[in-house]
Amino acid sequence: MTDSHNDQNSWRLNKFVALSLGVSRRKADELIEKGKIIVDGQPARLGQQISSTNQITYNSQTLEIQPKKLIVLHKPTGYLCSRASQGGVPTIYKLLPKHLHHLKPVGRLDKDSSGLILLTNDGDFAHSMTHPSFYKIKRYLVTIDKPLQPLHRQMINDFGVQLPDGPSQLTLERQHDGDDYRWIVQMSEGRNRQIRRTFDVLGYTVKKLHRTDFGKYSLGELRRGEWKEEQISN
Repeated sequence: MTDSHNDQNSWRLNKFVALSLGVSRRKADELIEKGKIIVDGQPARLGQQISSTNQITYNSQTLEIQPKKLIVLHKPTGYLCSRASQGGVPTIYKLLPKHLHHLKPVGRLDKDSSGLILLTNDGDFAHSMTHPSFYKIKRYLVTIDKPLQPLHRQMINDFGVQLPDGPSQLTLERQHDGDDYRWIVQMSEGRNRQIRRTFDVLGYTVKKLHRTDFGKYSLGELRRGEWKEEQISN
């Protein structure tokens, strides 16, 4: 640990590991339990307290606490939310300066979708935004290939549509009165391609999917490919 933390009498080890590695405290506990975290040359213990005099290592590298950081990115279509490019398709990290490349996306948007992506090094924050128990609302603008039938709208809104990984229930509202092609979709889940699969099972193809809001965070005036720094708040 660095001298900058001398004002702390002690730290809970899992909190220190989480802040150093950008993982959740639950994941930090897993690393400690598996003997991956070393304190002063000895395997760490669950619940252990540490101070600024201790040396903590992971994979033979000394850990230091990184300042918490959160970025809101307006992802254009055609970019992957991953570290590695696939088939020449660029990743969202092409849109960010190198000093932000250590941040991890909070959830994902597929290549053909656009809009708000959060990136952070705070694992607890990422967990609180993505785990269903925290009920963070996400808002999308969705365009489908043909008018949505009233019965199908009721099914999606009121009863849910059965998918292979469980029922999918979305909240639907027209973007414009009388327009049955364009919808505002809200959901608190985040399963893989859930919105696209929900419409697909009823015979519709999503032509456009654009996320505008995630919890309390919004795109605001950000243009495609632009990003801004935000304060972390649950």
